[in-house]
Amino acid sequence: MHISVVSLFPEMVSTIGEHGVVGRAQQRELMMLEIENPRDYASDAHRTVDDRPYGGGPGMVMKYEPVAAALEAAKGNLPVGCPVVYLSPKGRAFDQAMAQGFAKMPGLVLLAGRYEGIDERLLESHIDEEVSLGDFVLSGGEIAAMAVIDAVVRLLPGVLGDDESAAQDSFMEGLLDYPHYTRPEEIVGRKVPDVLLSGDHDRIARWRQKQALGCSYLRRPDLLEKLDLDDEQQTLLDEFLKEQSQ
Repeated sequence: MHISVVSLFPEMVSTIGEHGVVGRAQQRELMMLEIENPRDYASDAHRTVDDRPYGGGPGMVMKYEPVAAALEAAKGNLPVGCPVVYLSPKGRAFDQAMAQGFAKMPGLVLLAGRYEGIDERLLESHIDEEVSLGDFVLSGGEIAAMAVIDAVVRLLPGVLGDDESAAQDSFMEGLLDYPHYTRPEEIVGRKVPDVLLSGDHDRIARWRQKQALGCSYLRRPDLLEKLDLDDEQQTLLDEFLKEQSQ
């Protein structure tokens, strides 16, 4: 997969390609990360990329010309048809389903905005989709872009050492993840649940599904509202709630 980020802070974005899962993916040539800086496409000696907003108001707005040129350069290095995504608080909320959709594409262009945002004409002419991390404001889109990159790259075939890791992640089935334990069996009087020591894979799978349902019910009930639980899942959730009340 080929990902290109348009950012005024390329050094900031490049760090994600040097560490962890994304760094290993680059080393294995499973993905390529490139960065375009709009300042490189500014036409004046001061490399100006922003200007005052028409109509007045606080802050500055990213100019059309240098950002459009950077986006065109980014798109020129990618296969035809790759989407251009603007990281914006006005965008559609980024979720696991969107990450899965992006991971199926050969490439992706991410625009990290700054200041008060970008000239609206860029949205009309160059942006395919606006994406938001949530209902809060960041100083710029770089952190959001890195979050999207990490979420997408880890879904690419061969990136994780065990492909089942991605398949069992939180939200893959619309639920939060179940609890995890590792050695030793007991820490400060807290023991690993017996079922996980039983070696009975069916029981373990059932327990994990119950915990995922219960955890989602307690912490993110909105997730359950989106699901149509089957009889087995409803039974497991009822069991979890009964156990919690004891």
